[in-house]
Amino acid sequence: MQIAVSGGKGGTGKSTVAVNLAVALRKLGANLTMADLDVEAPNDHLLLGLGLVNEEPVNQFMPLFDYSKCTRCRKCAEACEEHAIITLKDGTPFLIPTLCSGCRACEIVCPVSGAIIGGARLIGHTYVTPTPYGFTLVTGKLREGEERSMPLVVAARRKAAEIHKKSGGILLIDTAAGTGNTVSKAIEFSDLLIAVTEPTPLGIHDTELILELGKLMGIPTWVVINRADLGEKGKVYGLAKKYGAEVVAEIPYSENIVKSYVSGRPIALGDYPEAEIFRALAERVLAFGGGE
Repeated sequence: MQIAVSGGKGGTGKSTVAVNLAVALRKLGANLTMADLDVEAPNDHLLLGLGLVNEEPVNQFMPLFDYSKCTRCRKCAEACEEHAIITLKDGTPFLIPTLCSGCRACEIVCPVSGAIIGGARLIGHTYVTPTPYGFTLVTGKLREGEERSMPLVVAARRKAAEIHKKSGGILLIDTAAGTGNTVSKAIEFSDLLIAVTEPTPLGIHDTELILELGKLMGIPTWVVINRADLGEKGKVYGLAKKYGAEVVAEIPYSENIVKSYVSGRPIALGDYPEAEIFRALAERVLAFGGGE
């Protein structure tokens, strides 16, 4: 079973819910692999009190030109939707690396074999971190200044899927904020989407966006309301009903959760009242998946 934890607005507590759900699932005996696909700002390892290990580079295709073979036909520039390839008056191509998406369209349309050489540039790293809680955390981390996050999301997701295939159980994915293409890619093939929101004007607005995305992708969706006592949670319930989703948990504003966040020790490990919320959520997940 694959579960994605997401949420339109940033800062709603998505990672807090994902990490504590993972810990609660393990306490109930579930086998799982966790993937942090918020590659621009991964923080699940911080909430687990861990450092990242087993670093592997992720490279993206970047065309290099062999001008001794290039015919100056300009087809590479015409095929580049990112306008990363510009040409001089005589047709000589040049690459603007920061605009290149690595799609290989230029290589495909080039009529001369070997005129475009397959180069590469480093865009980030993946990490495979064993945790003391009984599951593996796969993390994608984008290189500072890099604008193209999709290839890294794909690489980290693929690595997590490989580990999950060997270990079985649940693949729990923590996504980036928003509803863009990296989020839709991260939640692809999920059996369940858990949307974490807060009852603030921006939170409610973005809740509708993530519910719409779940509906478009045909993924059953649950809603978790964080800081539920600080806003108009009735509007969240209204949106959930509109999209056929279910509100499965309310998490109050809690100093205990804040302290656990700072200490790097998931609150689900303790006997606080808030831990019971995550235990109950984990039980619902297992029941949804038939006890996986």
